[in-house]
Amino acid sequence: MLFFLTGYFALWFLVLATCTLLFWLRKRPVPDALSQPWPRVSILIAARNEEAAIARCLTAIRQLSYPAHLVEVLLGDDASTDQTRAVAERTMQGYAGRFQCLTITEQLGTARGKANVLAHLARVATSDYFFITDADIAVAPGWIQAMLPFAGPKVGTVTGLTVVRGPRLFDQLQGLDWLQSLGLVQVVSDQGRPVTAMGNNMLVTRAAYEVTGGYEALPFSVTEDFELFKAVLAKGFTFRNVFRPEVLAYSLPIGTPLRLLHQRRRWLRGVEALPGWLQSGLLFYAMFYPLLLVLVWAAGPLAALAVLGVKMLLQGLLAWGCYRRAGLRMPWHLLPAFELYTVALTVSLSVFRLLPVAFDWKGRLYK
Repeated sequence: MLFFLTGYFALWFLVLATCTLLFWLRKRPVPDALSQPWPRVSILIAARNEEAAIARCLTAIRQLSYPAHLVEVLLGDDASTDQTRAVAERTMQGYAGRFQCLTITEQLGTARGKANVLAHLARVATSDYFFITDADIAVAPGWIQAMLPFAGPKVGTVTGLTVVRGPRLFDQLQGLDWLQSLGLVQVVSDQGRPVTAMGNNMLVTRAAYEVTGGYEALPFSVTEDFELFKAVLAKGFTFRNVFRPEVLAYSLPIGTPLRLLHQRRRWLRGVEALPGWLQSGLLFYAMFYPLLLVLVWAAGPLAALAVLGVKMLLQGLLAWGCYRRAGLRMPWHLLPAFELYTVALTVSLSVFRLLPVAFDWKGRLYK
């Protein structure tokens, strides 16, 4: 048993150390300057009952450094029962670009929920570049001109960088979780392996979107961004993941542990659609804590604490690299609490995934 555990932890640390080294040593691609004249772009936002967040989102869009007359902002109000539309229209009053708020009442093809809203907005959009974000996101001022140069002739999707930001410890732990995970995704993507896209900070070209038939032609999924990403790749397009502060967007945190479980359960549906080799890698990664308990039994608590200490050190170095590349300060003090957060989330999610609970998105339930 000790031989098996030693081999597992040695390999686990080797993999993490390799990922950390690759991330620290990676060359940040510098795209060509954005060609003149700058193109028109469309920003697509699906919103449902977002009166508390939509003003923050749209204020950030009004502060974009991209010329407003080249931007159209399309907001899809998905049958909100609050003041989402009124707040949005008030926030965008006097905007120098084009702003349109559409009330979504009909279903297009197989699309439902957020995918249905985006399908409607894509039909109304008049540019060749669809920038997709969420109502709880505040994008960076240079978002548009930082993402556009990566959208080369055969590039279908460009995914930016998002981090959770909030004042509570629970919020900050979500931020560390997100950024570290995106760092690992970046390492895999740098090797030419497509992992996923992120629908709160994403550029899709019109050519790539339309060749898939749009959301109305795709199978329904609670991870609609990943479904579109797969469809775009299947049509021969490539992808880019951009880990740069110029494309950094800030997401509002999930408010409660239960809502966080609902979010992560949705994401698990996307994980279950990943290639087998990647699922195996994630399973290998997730077995750390169960086998750490076995190590306590087999070799005692001191050996387990030593292994945990090495893990925290390597993960801290990876997280430090992620924060530096994002232009943020590394919150070293969060690392001990992050271990407890990870254990609690992993155990809770393992149980929650098995329960016959529908997926909850903005008050709507999906199976």
